[in-house]
Amino acid sequence: MERCIFCKIVRGESPETTIEYESENIIVFKDIRPASQHHFLSVSKAHIDSAKCLKSEDLPLLNELEEALKKVFEEKGADIKDASFGFHWPPFTTVKHLHMHGISPVSTMGFMSKCIFKPNTLWFCTADCVRKRLEANTSS
Repeated sequence: MERCIFCKIVRGESPETTIEYESENIIVFKDIRPASQHHFLSVSKAHIDSAKCLKSEDLPLLNELEEALKKVFEEKGADIKDASFGFHWPPFTTVKHLHMHGISPVSTMGFMSKCIFKPNTLWFCTADCVRKRLEANTSS
């Protein structure tokens, strides 16, 4: 997608963005409006609009998005036990390109951030919630 900011970052067209992790399928970089000390985005290289678009065959991608964030957290000394991993759910997405938020420590987030990233609401779904949704689609 020509105008998608995350596609531009994936293509290396955003020199101000530091890539913290990269694989064949994903990249990880800092969120420009961090909700806590450690706030990173794990982004698919393929342009997928949102987590709502994922299918059961995308489970490996979902797992890779989360594992990459955990790896970056480990490198940065972030507490994975005090972390949140999840997605904003349409229509509450600000960038229409699949990206998982990784935030730590959640215990120090401000009031507004706690609202914006409140797990399993109409607007924010945890990685586990999306995983269960995809697994349910596999078994049906």
